[in-house]
Amino acid sequence: MKTVLITGASAGIGAACARKFLAEGWRVGLLARRREALDTVAEGHANAVILPCDVTDPAQVDAAFDAFAAQAGRLDVLFNNAGMFGQAAPIDEITLEDWHRVRSVNLDGMFLCARAAFRLMRRQQPQGGRIINNGSISAHTPREGSVTYTTTKHAITGLTKTISLDGRPFDIACGQIDIGNARTELLEGIIARNPDNPPPSMDVSHVADAVLNMAQLPPAANVQFMTIMATKMPYIGRG
Repeated sequence: MKTVLITGASAGIGAACARKFLAEGWRVGLLARRREALDTVAEGHANAVILPCDVTDPAQVDAAFDAFAAQAGRLDVLFNNAGMFGQAAPIDEITLEDWHRVRSVNLDGMFLCARAAFRLMRRQQPQGGRIINNGSISAHTPREGSVTYTTTKHAITGLTKTISLDGRPFDIACGQIDIGNARTELLEGIIARNPDNPPPSMDVSHVADAVLNMAQLPPAANVQFMTIMATKMPYIGRG
């Protein structure tokens, strides 16, 4: 049975991907802070492994990854997904506390999880695996008022590239998926507040399909960067 660990699996894109992998018969580690929400996502699936964890805590991250490897036997794929947006405002209105809060999840947390996955993949037999980082179209083109989120997502692109290089001797592939306007709880709230002019959107199931496609490639193939977004988003022309 192939194995995948998904961070931020309690809601949104992470939950949608967890349900997709569970339905496809993978052994799935569901990692997030809220155990009750993880239990809801995993309900009815014997192949789910619940991993309550704060991704900003190095000891918790290492313990969760080790627990999953002990139960599942190995780690084939990490979907490094956990993230947050933070306050939307010009840079001079962003508090240092908010900057640190977003950075700790979006950058420190993704580094810690990638590090833990790399450690396991490098040492397991057979050696290797795949890390998929959730970037964002903000990793390329920002929206106004998104300085904390956008800065961290640009950093994730650098993380992806360096893991790709460092992973080659150990058969560890790394790619990045950049997502725009999937209909998650967050976007549903935006749509509800703008019923007369809702943003273009797509069903989150398409994201789950794309992540699964990246995850199930053979070791010799890798999607280095993928952009999946609502077709009529202004992304290509904005700026």
